[in-house]
Amino acid sequence: MSGVATSAKHSTLLKYPKQATYGRILPKTKIYAHAGANTRLKDLFVEQVEQIVWLYKLAPETINLPAKPGVPEVQVFRVTLKTAELSIDVLKCIDGAVQFPIVFELEHEGKIKVIAAHKRPSEADASKWVVSDYFSTAWIPADIERGDMPVVLDLGGLYEALLQRLIPLAPRAHEGFTALVERLEGVRAKQREIEKIRAKLAKEKQFNRKVEINATLRQLNNELEELSH
Repeated sequence: MSGVATSAKHSTLLKYPKQATYGRILPKTKIYAHAGANTRLKDLFVEQVEQIVWLYKLAPETINLPAKPGVPEVQVFRVTLKTAELSIDVLKCIDGAVQFPIVFELEHEGKIKVIAAHKRPSEADASKWVVSDYFSTAWIPADIERGDMPVVLDLGGLYEALLQRLIPLAPRAHEGFTALVERLEGVRAKQREIEKIRAKLAKEKQFNRKVEINATLRQLNNELEELSH
């Protein structure tokens, strides 16, 4: 999946409580209507998505955890795919149509990948959501034994614990969750910058310019190292 970092850490699937089962099929047409999808986006849904099921509703009334501002509930969606690739735009469209934090389980040919973005109300306008980059596990055999739910005090803590399992960075001392997500986004931006500089270096013929580009590359790698720990 393009543009998505994967993490083998905490790759076990979770065993969600039976009482939180929702099990409703979400028609793609409903998602199009809510998100105002264009033709290209509708085509992606048709080409890549077999079915979307709203699997679990993790809410105060289903799992007995209090809501938190910005996390009234957490939804778990199963997206069965026709292909092993899924455009991030499809997930963004679903996230845009559903006004709750979502954790996605993608399913394809007996394997599952868990993927989610950190979704929170905008500080400027609480009726709008800010959606981060997406993070995911690798593909996992669907029949693997599922792990227990994390022990937390509220739905905000549960949401962060679910996302933390997908993030390939350890939190720093006293680092808030939003800051951790922003640091991961910074790591990815730095990695993209390094890739561009490497491509530039490969094409450069002049020795002096190569020396300059190598110096830039070393500096960027140092900055990446600093951001990653």
